Amino acid sequence: MGERTEIPANEIDNQKNIMQRVLEVSLARPEQPFAYIDTYGCQQNESDSEKLRGMLAEMGYAFTADEFQADIIVINTCAIRENAENRVFGNIGALVHTKKAKPSQIIAFCGCMAAVPETVEKVRQSYKHVDLMFSPNVLWRFPELLHRALNERGRIFETAANEGAIAEGLPAHRDGTVKAWLPIMYGCDNYCSYCIVPYVRGRERSREPEAILAEAQGLINDGFKDITLLGQNVNSYGTGLSEKTNFASLIRRINEIEGEFLIRFMTSHPKDAGFELFKAMAESEKAAHHIHLPFQAGNDRILGLMNRGYTHEQYLEKIITARELIPDLVITSDVIVGFPGETEAEFEDTLKLVEKAQFDAMFTFLYSKRPGTPAAELEDKTPRNIKQERFDRLLALQNAISDEKHTKYIGKSVRVLVDGQSHDERYPVNARTNGGRLVHLSGAEALIGRFVNAKITHCNSWSLFGVSQEGENA
Repeated sequence: MGERTEIPANEIDNQKNIMQRVLEVSLARPEQPFAYIDTYGCQQNESDSEKLRGMLAEMGYAFTADEFQADIIVINTCAIRENAENRVFGNIGALVHTKKAKPSQIIAFCGCMAAVPETVEKVRQSYKHVDLMFSPNVLWRFPELLHRALNERGRIFETAANEGAIAEGLPAHRDGTVKAWLPIMYGCDNYCSYCIVPYVRGRERSREPEAILAEAQGLINDGFKDITLLGQNVNSYGTGLSEKTNFASLIRRINEIEGEFLIRFMTSHPKDAGFELFKAMAESEKAAHHIHLPFQAGNDRILGLMNRGYTHEQYLEKIITARELIPDLVITSDVIVGFPGETEAEFEDTLKLVEKAQFDAMFTFLYSKRPGTPAAELEDKTPRNIKQERFDRLLALQNAISDEKHTKYIGKSVRVLVDGQSHDERYPVNARTNGGRLVHLSGAEALIGRFVNAKITHCNSWSLFGVSQEGENA
């Protein structure tokens, strides 16, 4: 755990003063300026983009989905997998056309890729239409960096992957009115051997509980009903704070806030998730009965190479404990197929774990080599086609389990939170069960933002389909 530092209030005030100066320039323009933000990756990136939108709104920008209309384009990137990086570079390359059409346009590149030295150099040399590049840990300085980009000649790179700090008091602009991300901590101390995150987001640092509770209260006052607590490993929340606290107690304190809402969280690390957390979930009526608990591999040797800190059996014991305390708990997970050196027998241990754990849903990934991580140095002789065949077998197994679990919902009435519109005329709105299962719902859009009863009519591996049992005005 790195030393926790908080950005001094006077430095945040300085950023707010710069926002005011940019706002004055925006208001003096003949037309309001527009911003376009393109976000990749995890929920933490989504939360970061909400802060970027908040600061841009304070600086007088409206938002657009048209890159050619935008006066500033911000690409908020993810460095977890190679496919995501390739998409980013493809889209960044295409922006040469928007820059040509509007030479005054500012193109900014941020997020985790902006803290990877190889990526920084690639952007510097090959994507010269990018004006501004900054790493996640200096996001709080965005007003200052944008002001410089608007007023100085030359490109700006603020890409040091430093330890980071806590920046309180930044505005946020959330797109929806039902679901909200609420960061409780930043960074990661786990150093899983395949993961780049600790190197680009710094060491773990927790927000003070009073700041989190105040933000949660504000979200509830604003009508948000589905609040997701965010951290790379929420289970280690509280380490390094002067006040003795932990994640379980934080859930209990948020649960005490008056109002009708759900508390969700991600992501949990199995080595730190245990009885105290599961008991807090069971005893807090607003805590959703869902946990995303990535196991990543089912073989102990591979788990050791991954530096995960638990064994096959220890993981399953946690699953058993959680279900004993919360019988209707929905458990989802992540798994990596094709970690360097993984044998057929070791892969079969993953299949065995999935059979025993009976996840409601699972996110499966082929191993993606990340330069700069220990796993990138491991020998890997397994052909891609063998990895793909294993991936397909795992997917077929999990899909069968998900189908069986979802089939049990058919004919039942379940309480759901209607959280948005869909693109299917037959099911105009989407909803989530308490356990986080997606429900495509035949119901009126007027129900968005409300808890309603839905009768489940059919399902597939990833979602449920149902009919609202309440009228528009019920």
